[in-house]
Amino acid sequence: MLSYDMVFVPDPPATAAMFGRTGGFPRQVPSDAFAAALSFLPHSQQLILLSVFVLAAWGVGRLVPGGLPAKLAAVVVYLWNPYLAERLLLGHWALLLGYAGLPWVLDAVLRRRRASVLAASLLPAAVGGFAAMNVTALVLAGGLAAVRGRGALRVLLVFPAMALPWLVPALLNASDTRTDPGGVDLFAARADTPFGTLGSLLSLGGIWNAETVPPGYTAPLPAFLRLLLCLAALAALALHRSPAARAALYSGTAGLALACLGATAPGRALLRSLVEFWPGFGALRDGQLYLAPLALAVALGLSLLAARPAPREDPSPSRPREELRRRRDGWGLTWVAAVPVLLLPTLAWGISARLQAVDYPAEWRAAQRLINADPVGGDLLSLPWGAYRRPEWNGGRAVLDPWPRLAARRVVWDDGLRVGGRSLAQEDPWAADTDALLRAGGELAPKLAASGFRYVVISRDHSEQAWTSRLHGAERVIEGPTLIVYRLGHSG
Repeated sequence: MLSYDMVFVPDPPATAAMFGRTGGFPRQVPSDAFAAALSFLPHSQQLILLSVFVLAAWGVGRLVPGGLPAKLAAVVVYLWNPYLAERLLLGHWALLLGYAGLPWVLDAVLRRRRASVLAASLLPAAVGGFAAMNVTALVLAGGLAAVRGRGALRVLLVFPAMALPWLVPALLNASDTRTDPGGVDLFAARADTPFGTLGSLLSLGGIWNAETVPPGYTAPLPAFLRLLLCLAALAALALHRSPAARAALYSGTAGLALACLGATAPGRALLRSLVEFWPGFGALRDGQLYLAPLALAVALGLSLLAARPAPREDPSPSRPREELRRRRDGWGLTWVAAVPVLLLPTLAWGISARLQAVDYPAEWRAAQRLINADPVGGDLLSLPWGAYRRPEWNGGRAVLDPWPRLAARRVVWDDGLRVGGRSLAQEDPWAADTDALLRAGGELAPKLAASGFRYVVISRDHSEQAWTSRLHGAERVIEGPTLIVYRLGHSG
């Protein structure tokens, strides 16, 4: 399944990019290495995605007190909501690993588990990388606030240690990493319901990419009922005084505040200033990402609504005590668990078939084998010069350029994202230098060879003629209906 940032490839080689050693911010660290390590398993991508749902359901079920109705309501709304659907369509499977681990992390903090248990609860987020760890940090902070700081030293020791795989390359690449402040405006939360940006965020939506909004999500009546459901769940949570309720409310409120920051003109101005001061603040551009703790808060609140006890009655021979216990457990409200599904039925079957598995074309596999078997050194240039492709063999669905994960050598690609007709500057210095070379015009083959390139791969998308006409003298080694591969004279 290839959808935006969700790029899984066959036989992925180990590359320096997997460990953040090629410049730019290490967003793919260590999730790409994790996916590559499991690629020997059949259907490894499906297993990874399934683990998100299993871990999330299991963790919420453990965290929620009460009987089956309460647990079922929490599990369903945590797995069946706009946030998870939109992030899945956007391809943020690594973030969703952290999302699945949030209830485990909260449980470990509230119960003041030993360091090894806390580290185990953080493992999904650690595998997911920086975004997953960022949303997890909000839950950790909310949990510590609920228990008045008890166990803070343990958290302060374990959390940074689990973040080292991406934190170290991020610090090492800090001097070379560039983050375009213009991304603050492009990635700010947006209204995707009739109730404005705030109403959309409170409904667990509000993503910046309109193409990832689930079908039927914007219909006024279901949108209003979803908003009402989320507000009722949060109100129930606010009235509850358990540590778990307080922790979820604290972290959910913090996440909502971060999501709202980019939705206002002063907030965007502040974020642009922060990004200009230090590129690391670019992690705050996509504010809607931080709604993950709010989704957990809604799940816990809905469980309280579903577990509302029935009035107490005295036991009698005709009404055994066990029957009364089941009634007090809230069996009459089991239907609450079905409400999230009824309000957003289009999430079924791969979000109305928006997520479908495809096969890479034969020439892509042939090109991968040829390029990776070549002992001559040199980089690979991936064209057309744009971050995303919309190949016909993927049903026209957008997907991040797969070649950085297919090739065993360094791949130079345009990592400057384009949103709504506006392009951001490249983050990787190599990509910025190549961008200038491509814009200079004229023949490319000798310039690319002199710059250290060995291969040029062109994914056919009806614009390849603009590139092939500038590669006279390069050897065309593969030509298929979806791909053209040129080899340059670089000798390594």
